[in-house]
Amino acid sequence: MGTSPVTVVTDSAASIPAELVKQLGIVVVPMSVIIGDHVYPDGQLGLDEVMARVDEGVSTSGTNPGEFLQAIESIDGDVVVLTISAQMSSTHEAARTAANMAGGRAHVVDTRTASGGQGLVVLAAAEAAARGDDVASVIAVAESVIKRVRLVATVENLQRLIASGRVPGIAALANRWLGMNPLFEFRDGGAHPLRPAFSREGALDRMLGTWRHTIVKGGRLHVTALHAEAEEDASHLLKQVEAEIEPATSFVAPFNSVMVVHTGLGLVGLAWRWET
Repeated sequence: MGTSPVTVVTDSAASIPAELVKQLGIVVVPMSVIIGDHVYPDGQLGLDEVMARVDEGVSTSGTNPGEFLQAIESIDGDVVVLTISAQMSSTHEAARTAANMAGGRAHVVDTRTASGGQGLVVLAAAEAAARGDDVASVIAVAESVIKRVRLVATVENLQRLIASGRVPGIAALANRWLGMNPLFEFRDGGAHPLRPAFSREGALDRMLGTWRHTIVKGGRLHVTALHAEAEEDASHLLKQVEAEIEPATSFVAPFNSVMVVHTGLGLVGLAWRWET
């Protein structure tokens, strides 16, 4: 007897090219940007427009249980929902609530990361599902990648991160880091400050150096460069990686509008995992 198909669902915090979403049948449930009294699904507004309206009062909202439930009920067979880190958003708890309401065929996993890191977890799980793996195997693949995926990023300044409250203790670093380029690593479910760089170029070099220190001889590299209206820097960073090792998977992906509300424009990041 064959197994039922498995569909992978995620929230829009995951940075995945639209063509891969379509190719692998990934279902993406949007988070929301709230400006004044208006709620906009993630992606409806451009990043520049969102940031230009910050003075109107911009906030974000995680995906709600009803939206997840609607997605789950539209799918035949088992569902694996891979969410942004539970420490960063209410989205994970909303997915758990929806899964309970769906009667047991939806399984929720906290990726403990976001953006490109989350995207690489989702892609690995979706590829396993496309191969015909059963739900337990798809979950096992996701959990294995979660343990190994890395994500580092630089932002132009700390203004939006401080306002977001998503990085504990970051406000205390603002004066010490004045005029420098902040760097962060996303690990253990949250964003953690790294030693800042003296220039943008230095920050990009630092990210590349962090990646180099993880190289696994004979391993297959899956990598994505991320950006918030900084595609040139992201593309340059990815080309440097590709010049050293030919990746099994590589792409440039934009940050979504919900994430940019908390980081500001100009972010560049690198997410990767090694497959052995």
